[in-house]
Amino acid sequence: MPDFNDLTLLPFCVGLTLLGLIGSWFAWRRRGVAAGTRGVAWSLLPVSLYLTGLLELVWDVVRSTVSWVTHLIFSPTVWAGVALFGVSVVLYVVSGVARGRGGNQKAQKAEKKPASPAGELTATGPAPASATTAKAAKPSKGKAKQQDSSEFDEIEDILKRHGIN
Repeated sequence: MPDFNDLTLLPFCVGLTLLGLIGSWFAWRRRGVAAGTRGVAWSLLPVSLYLTGLLELVWDVVRSTVSWVTHLIFSPTVWAGVALFGVSVVLYVVSGVARGRGGNQKAQKAEKKPASPAGELTATGPAPASATTAKAAKPSKGKAKQQDSSEFDEIEDILKRHGIN
């Protein structure tokens, strides 16, 4: 591939800009101000890239990409690298799917352990509130009625004090 040459790219960029400006003028007349302005914006890019020095960078990127693709086609080691990259992507996706389906064995074993008595501290922390409420819900019938009526009486007293019937 040829090297970057300032003398050949300047006329090329100016020519592209002039062609773009001519096309923008036609677009302006046929499709309106927005299309013409957009065409002028695109037309000024080649000269602006040349003047800022970014054209040389773009040239180097294109040349490096073409060189890489050429070596990719004819190099077995590069193909081995591409194959390993593909395998790693597939393994990563498979691990995400397995994780979503419950492939984490430690979490499954932790769920199968029997719950400790309410109020007892364990290595994982106190028992969940559902265990406490389940045990509290089974007192004798006499105590439950007495407790409910005393709670309702207290609530009624509070409501009466505030004028709510």
